[in-house]
Amino acid sequence: MKRISTGSPFEKTMGYSRAVVKGGWCFVSGVTGYDYATMEMPGDIADQARNCFATIGRVLEEAGFTMADIVRVQYTVTDAALVEALVPVLGDALGEVRPAATMVIAGLIRPEMKVEVEVTAFKG
Repeated sequence: MKRISTGSPFEKTMGYSRAVVKGGWCFVSGVTGYDYATMEMPGDIADQARNCFATIGRVLEEAGFTMADIVRVQYTVTDAALVEALVPVLGDALGEVRPAATMVIAGLIRPEMKVEVEVTAFKG
């Protein structure tokens, strides 16, 4: 088993790994829209989602996977009214991959967070 970190302070304080690789599977924890290098969060949900997918792409690459290996995705969005602005980013990131997907409208742990994206990738 391999654990991957982005260096986010949340990983240590909350006791989790950004991703865990086990066999042909890579489980990526929920990623929010922070730029983890600067811990800055854009105000726009589309920009937050772009940051999510940039982080996910880097984590998958470090794990030996690609975006094309994603088989499952869950989106958590804080407000249904934001979904329309989010959809084009989702299509850009995963339109050709087309993983099984779930979208949930729910609160997130900080008010600036508008979207969280969790993925599972598989190489078989």
